[in-house]
Amino acid sequence: MAMPRLMLPSLFGALLLSSATLAHAAGGTADAIYVNGDILTMASKDPSYAEAIAVEDGRIAFVGSKEEALKLKGAATKLIDLQGHTLLPGFIDTHGHMIYFGKNMIDADLFGTTEMSEVIARMKAQADKTPEGAWIVGFGYAARKLKEQRHPTVEELDLVSADRPVMVVDSSGHLGAGNSALFKLLGLTAATPDPEGGNFMRKAGGRELAGPMEETALFAVRAKRPPFTGALADRAVTGAVELWASYGQTTAMECGLGLGDDDIDIVKNAIDKRLLKIDLYICAKDTVASKAIETGRAVAAEYATAATSDDAVARQDLIAAQGTAAPGDTAMKLLQMRPDLDKRYINRVRLGGVKFWLDGSTDTAWFTKPYTNNPPGKTGSYSGFQQIPDEVLDEAFERFWTSDIQINMHMNGDAAVEQALRAIEKAVAKHGMRDHRPVFVHGSYMRPDQIERAQKYGAIPSYLTSSLVSGGAGALFLWGGERGNKVMAAHTLEEKGMPFTFSHDAPVTPKPWILPLVDAGVNRAIADGTVIGEKERVSPYVALKAVTSYAAFQIKEEKTKGTLEQGKLADFVILAENPLKVDPKTIKDIKVLETIKEGETVFLRE
Repeated sequence: MAMPRLMLPSLFGALLLSSATLAHAAGGTADAIYVNGDILTMASKDPSYAEAIAVEDGRIAFVGSKEEALKLKGAATKLIDLQGHTLLPGFIDTHGHMIYFGKNMIDADLFGTTEMSEVIARMKAQADKTPEGAWIVGFGYAARKLKEQRHPTVEELDLVSADRPVMVVDSSGHLGAGNSALFKLLGLTAATPDPEGGNFMRKAGGRELAGPMEETALFAVRAKRPPFTGALADRAVTGAVELWASYGQTTAMECGLGLGDDDIDIVKNAIDKRLLKIDLYICAKDTVASKAIETGRAVAAEYATAATSDDAVARQDLIAAQGTAAPGDTAMKLLQMRPDLDKRYINRVRLGGVKFWLDGSTDTAWFTKPYTNNPPGKTGSYSGFQQIPDEVLDEAFERFWTSDIQINMHMNGDAAVEQALRAIEKAVAKHGMRDHRPVFVHGSYMRPDQIERAQKYGAIPSYLTSSLVSGGAGALFLWGGERGNKVMAAHTLEEKGMPFTFSHDAPVTPKPWILPLVDAGVNRAIADGTVIGEKERVSPYVALKAVTSYAAFQIKEEKTKGTLEQGKLADFVILAENPLKVDPKTIKDIKVLETIKEGETVFLRE
């Protein structure tokens, strides 16, 4: 199936446009007008600019000439001089873990460690500031970047604490290690069997736990971490929101809700306390999908408002009610009205998808042919891990293919891609095509025949382009040049007219940055200058589409986000420089000056 045109008019869009037009015909004035900068609309195949953009009531009221925009200026209108800076649609996170990252912000930062002693030292420092009863947790090391070329052992982590649980997770989020106290607390012993799709590494010559854990074994342990409550739960959200906004994102994602047993409660706490300044799109982890959906329905019912024929009046009534109601009053628990009238969101949270892990990271990606060079500790013919049986994925497509819940599937190797395509083909054979837009999270290596089938079924790959910089050399070594140079085939997809997105997968990437993703998609260069898959480079403009218009299309919000057009949300990012006019190798260094959500500043660089 060819890619649907992103900007086709719709009844919903037409209603928004007529609403804005009628307001101005009646003498309405803009709240703010932006002028004197590069206003890059992202609304056409090639770069297009506007002289001015006007905002009214959280939406874009006008995009076009400065002369026409100034006709909307009233006494209270803010005339904002961009001073030559660049304004674009707000960036959209298409695969991140905002809740998980928020929790990690409280943990030890292990990024950049180069030897085991440094990992242990940072974990000991974390132990000193971790309250009693809480696990001592660190995140971000990479075994292949440590001098020892391995994960910590149980004995090394026992040096951090002999009687308190200690857990470290590597930068991929797929591997980690624990200490003796952790294993004892959870009842894990030499007799514990390895779960399907993962394993507990054992000491040489026996079954005693060595400390490292892979894939589903780690996921099971990580889910048992004690819950974040009270102020800690608040901080996990507010800290992450501030960081996401500082990188220009007006829509965030948590694509794996349920990695921690307390994740659903943390999100519900954020809804109840209205902690979010930007939108949060959620994909529930496969194992908690039913619970998340049930909770979502309950929350929606709790927050439902009385039906009204005039949403604008309802919005004003809601604001007035919330300004006077006492905490706990029914008025404090009403659905947050939005300028785009998108009632899929409740107080800026939307449950939009479910997430399945089909394989692992660079070391554990699932291929149809063996690795060219095995990762440390693997011998013989090694092709990575299959994480879930076919029947589990088939059942998910049977349940969700005809629903509004999008299926997101983590995949790196072509065997995982094949598993996804088989499941889609079964669903189509039974239920016919749907505008489902299944997301191929990472979709790192897809064979040409798989790309053709993915396009036919409307699948959207979301590429972790920054991993080309940090892990490209590893992929070339482990997977070989034939596969390694064809990863993240963005240019191939662009030529086919197939949408794709760039995503950071934070905390797999140390920060939830967006412009480094654009930079990596354009340059595809590792630290020593080697280019990974030169033929798959894309232009800066196409790379920007992958985090704006294509991104909005992926999450099914292209009617209100992703481009600067009249009637859409006033979600903006202001950059110090125009990514289309700088040396492409410096795109990653451009500063985000301001992030604006529905006309309100949510980040401002001092």
